[in-house]
Amino acid sequence: MDDTNPPPPPPTPHRAAIRSFVLRAGRIGPGQQRALKALGPRFLLPFAPQPLDLDATFGRSAPRVLEIGFGMGDATAQVAAATPGTDFIGIEVHAPGVGALLKRIGELGLTNLRIVQHDAVPVLEWMIPPHSLAGVHLWFPDPWHKKKHHKRRLVQPAFVALVVSRLAPGGYLHCATDWQPYAEQMLDVLSGAPGLANTAAGYAPRPAWRPLTKFESRGLKLGHGVWDLVFSASTPAGPCRP
Repeated sequence: MDDTNPPPPPPTPHRAAIRSFVLRAGRIGPGQQRALKALGPRFLLPFAPQPLDLDATFGRSAPRVLEIGFGMGDATAQVAAATPGTDFIGIEVHAPGVGALLKRIGELGLTNLRIVQHDAVPVLEWMIPPHSLAGVHLWFPDPWHKKKHHKRRLVQPAFVALVVSRLAPGGYLHCATDWQPYAEQMLDVLSGAPGLANTAAGYAPRPAWRPLTKFESRGLKLGHGVWDLVFSASTPAGPCRP
């Protein structure tokens, strides 16, 4: 008689009634279309309501870092190329950005990067196993400037709690924004999140390994500010940052 305990039931899916993004139509160039056709079957992970076998996905055991909303993917590709010993999963809902990053994967010959074209919340809930991530990047999410739209901002207590549940001990959450009111909200939410500890006294200096985006560089030349926040899971387990 097999008296082993049955596996726990899967989490109950919940999609926030209010999303943090709006799908916009965008032109996919011919190079991006070719990349989608040639590289999509290998590097695009279809959404599925079940945990990924990350070792099987990448063909090895390595630290894993998740990036939420990678835009056109240039910074993502730079970090992956500079850190071949770490595996990266990028989440993006917009097809032109997915095609652009696939194109960069081909140009750089990257093997340590996979993409999920889907809403980040169900991806985190269903596909990412608990305590499996060495880090999470959330760089320049939509700040939703108008007060009536602040509820659409991604950095809210429930979302942060979900991220923390996917971080390995000693893992980190790195946010960056160029909108000071959003930076202040991020600092408040992250500082109050159970299981997270700030690595700096307030905002953190930009880590040298985070590339400057074109948008960010242009803003800095105009005198705009940029705020980085780096928080770690409370129980250290050795270095895990890129």
